[in-house]
Amino acid sequence: MSNRSGEKKRHMRYRINTYIAYSFKLLLFPMLLLAGFTDVVYAMAGQPGGGGGPQGTVGMLQSFLPLILIFVIFYFLLIRPQSKKAKEHKQMLENLKKGDKVMTNGGIYGIIEDIDAETATLKVGIKDDVKIKVNRGYIAGLRTKE
Repeated sequence: MSNRSGEKKRHMRYRINTYIAYSFKLLLFPMLLLAGFTDVVYAMAGQPGGGGGPQGTVGMLQSFLPLILIFVIFYFLLIRPQSKKAKEHKQMLENLKKGDKVMTNGGIYGIIEDIDAETATLKVGIKDDVKIKVNRGYIAGLRTKE
């Protein structure tokens, strides 16, 4: 009988230890999990002393300031030079006249034979009988070198 009661006590101790270990794991795991997120929680919190950063118009201006600076940089580096170049090209197209030596966007060199509102007839090559008609907008520019 003593053997059997000793076996029961061991089994009971084993079950108690198993329950304690299981309970410890159930309590410890969430605490460790939360402890790992404390840095994130502190990072998301406001400034010490109750200040949550700038409020109102100043805070809004500070949050939009990088976007405004990026737009200003893009304007001066990309938009303004491109629109200036387009304006110069449009003015050059308006000032074309018969006899100007031009180059098309396709790389064809020629001399303007006839020009109207939308098209230009170019004399191309050595022979005078080779003429092509191109849209006025496809003239890339005037040739300065022969």
